Amino acid sequence: MNDKLHVHSERRALTFALYGVVFFVALALGFALLTNSDAILFDGIYSLIAFCVALLTLRVAKLAERPDDDRFHFGYTAMEPTLNLFKALFVLVACVYAVTEAAKRLLAGGNEAEYGLAVLYGLLATLGCFAVAALMYRSSQLHRSDLVAVESKTWFVDGLLSAAVLLGFSLAWWLEQSPWSRYAPLVDPLLLIAIVLCALPIPLGILRDSLREIVNMAPPGPLVKEIERRLLASLAAVDYDHVELRVTKRGRNTYMLVHVVVSEAFSIRTVAELDAIRRASEAELVAWNPQIVMDMLFVRDEKLAW
Repeated sequence: MNDKLHVHSERRALTFALYGVVFFVALALGFALLTNSDAILFDGIYSLIAFCVALLTLRVAKLAERPDDDRFHFGYTAMEPTLNLFKALFVLVACVYAVTEAAKRLLAGGNEAEYGLAVLYGLLATLGCFAVAALMYRSSQLHRSDLVAVESKTWFVDGLLSAAVLLGFSLAWWLEQSPWSRYAPLVDPLLLIAIVLCALPIPLGILRDSLREIVNMAPPGPLVKEIERRLLASLAAVDYDHVELRVTKRGRNTYMLVHVVVSEAFSIRTVAELDAIRRASEAELVAWNPQIVMDMLFVRDEKLAW
């Protein structure tokens, strides 16, 4: 897939997510007013946060496609993990606020709600959110986009929230018709606390991954080992003593700095031969992952590789 098609597909997926957020914000806030449910209100607020961040995501996606310039010598892709970091922080702040409010309601005796309408909302929202999450995930795998991958995780969390609303209010609806109806008002705040606790691992994971990229940590070990395996295979015809590989990931790009410590038997007639080795190696790696950017240096003194 060429760069223009990749960018167009990524932007189309993010725009679709944006329209989806608008729909679910309206749906959640409307049902929150009809049902008087704090859990549904939080679901709507979460979607509203997602909407605001989606606007920023589209902007960052446009910036990330720009080439490097005098201000950003390595391009604009570093903005992607920064955006994902703030997205995770926004969600965490919303979660902390929601738990605090739910605890207050619980201590006050609970919260009455229209459980029949709440069940209907939960069914519509669950099916819708998981459908969008699946589409975003498929798009992120197809186009290798971190921005779309995070959107997929965000929608998956929203689907979990909606599924919890559906299950919780189904229970509350049943309790309201049973001899234990006095416990029905406790469902809404307890449900909200359970939703937040279940959802927390995903924004925390996004926060962790974003911090790794922002501080230039190496990608996860299995990915580095796979890159190293493919790199060494691409250099099989080269006489070398050692290959030193450094890898960092910033947004969609995976940057590799490769020092090839050549052996005494290694010889060339022109620098063009070195260029040919690098081009061949890079072509093999880019065929596997189009977002790889590689610099390759050839040295004889091993100290220059450290």
